Amino acid sequence: MKLYFAPGACSLAAHIVIEEAGVPHTLERVDLASHKTEHGEDYTKINPKGYVPALALDDGTLLTEVGVVLQYLSDQRKERRLMAEPGSLERYRQMEWLSFISTELHKQFSPFFRPETPEVVKQQQLKLLGRRFDYISETLGQRPYLAGAEFTAPDAYLFTVLGWTDYLKIDTSPWPRLGEYRARIAARAAVQKTLKSEGLVK
Repeated sequence: MKLYFAPGACSLAAHIVIEEAGVPHTLERVDLASHKTEHGEDYTKINPKGYVPALALDDGTLLTEVGVVLQYLSDQRKERRLMAEPGSLERYRQMEWLSFISTELHKQFSPFFRPETPEVVKQQQLKLLGRRFDYISETLGQRPYLAGAEFTAPDAYLFTVLGWTDYLKIDTSPWPRLGEYRARIAARAAVQKTLKSEGLVK
């Protein structure tokens, strides 16, 4: 299978999970500005949505949407327990986190990536993100990872999204647990390998 990615984008979560799961794969970098792959292909002809991640399976099937891609990759190596067994309440709780991160965190960062966004809108978004950070911080005060005692796919997604606060210079110091959480995940061997592969750390 092949993972289409852009360094630091939400595809980083899929890249982390594919490494954590140990699933054989190849990578193809996408320039999201030009919509060209590293081999010069028109990415919109591969994925008409135009964004990453996209996972091309060996039979030619293409999967998109980070929450779906994370679950598919996790299910390829169930023994790694990156997602719980389908149908279990634990699985639904993990899906709940994936949905929350996607809708209540990921998309709330979008205005900060657009230069034309008015400052008043950015301030409104900061307040909204602050409430989301409150909730996550409270959760992490009860357990080391989102879904419990062990790292799972939703953690890869949250780690990725929280990383955008550095790029956007959003101060998360009022939520020290978020910093501790990010450090805990960043120390994982598969995460370090992924960050280095994408050129995000040396």
